[in-house]
Amino acid sequence: MNLEVFIGIDVSKENLDFVVLQEGLDKPFHVQVENNTQGISSFYKRLCKEAKARKETYLFCLEHTGIYCNPFLEFATSKGLMVWLEDAKKIKAYHGLEREKNDAIDAYRIAEYGYAKQHKLTLWKPPREVVSQLKVMIRLRERLVASKSRLVVPLSEDKKFSTKKWSKKHDQLIQPVISKIEKQIKEVEQQIKELIKADSHLNKLYGFVSSVKGVGLIVTINTLVATNEFKQITEPRKMACHCGVAPFKKESGKSVRGKSKVSHQANKSMKTLYNLAARSAVSCNGELRDFYLRKVAEGKNKMSVMNAVRNKIIHRIFACVRDERKYQDIYTHSLV
Repeated sequence: MNLEVFIGIDVSKENLDFVVLQEGLDKPFHVQVENNTQGISSFYKRLCKEAKARKETYLFCLEHTGIYCNPFLEFATSKGLMVWLEDAKKIKAYHGLEREKNDAIDAYRIAEYGYAKQHKLTLWKPPREVVSQLKVMIRLRERLVASKSRLVVPLSEDKKFSTKKWSKKHDQLIQPVISKIEKQIKEVEQQIKELIKADSHLNKLYGFVSSVKGVGLIVTINTLVATNEFKQITEPRKMACHCGVAPFKKESGKSVRGKSKVSHQANKSMKTLYNLAARSAVSCNGELRDFYLRKVAEGKNKMSVMNAVRNKIIHRIFACVRDERKYQDIYTHSLV
């Protein structure tokens, strides 16, 4: 891949800051535009005039900032541009202790990161429309569940510590709201199921993933969205790393001999979901429960064993998708 022009983008709600690095330019040039299609289009026209290179040699690098990236990602998809959507923590770690900070400097550092790390380039792949819809529905469900939790927890505390009179009054006011939210959560889940059922490819993947013991609707959908239908993340080890489940060694010379530990630089919400899946799996009779009880009986740390169960679930999911089959407790290979 012959890359010549590296464009760093600092994304905010209102504006996009572009900094362009290219051999032959006396100095990088910086442009700030509004975060909308019109502003992005105006910058792209200027880039094509000044860069004097084919668009196939452009690399746009930006941090993952949620929905604020969408206008540029939609524009890049329509133009067939190469985009590297990178974790902000990796870019920050690469530059170390940098004291000065503003939007233009941040965009320059992102462009510099893209140039320096191009050998580790992972191109962003646009999700299908149905996957984007699922992502929206997942976020909506998360907000509803969080809203319900903010109401239920204080209500239970009132029953425990307040007088019966005020506790009952509080319950009468809040309970209808909680019931309404619970109904909305079920409606969102039903719409998610309908989206999956209407798409044959997604429905097939859903069958493979949900066949693994402990993996339910929410874990399955979040996995499909996080991996972009297993096109963005294709290996179980990378998924385990993404979720903060993969252990890493901590050794240096003769003096440092730490235990292998998982990293905190991970998708914490996905880790929580896989933790729930692991707890569900070990609570049911089966191989994973037997594995958990056996390792704990051997004196292994319970959380360490639970992490191993999470890893097993992830590897089973990817194996089922790879082989295009549902999970079986006793599996006989077709060659046998």
